[in-house]
Amino acid sequence: MSDDKFGREMHKVNCSDCGKETEVPFKPDGDRPVYCRDCYQKHKKPSFNRGGRDRY
Repeated sequence: MSDDKFGREMHKVNCSDCGKETEVPFKPDGDRPVYCRDCYQKHKKPSFNRGGRDRY
């Protein structure tokens, strides 16, 4: 375990998708998958366009 630049305790885990070792700012409970930065981008839900230009 280590601390990040904000002083949060970081926990080493293996990504549930690719298996790469990564660190997260929470202690995983084992009930949900934990992803590395790259795999998280693939799994996160798409956000809505908040710019307003594509509404019409």
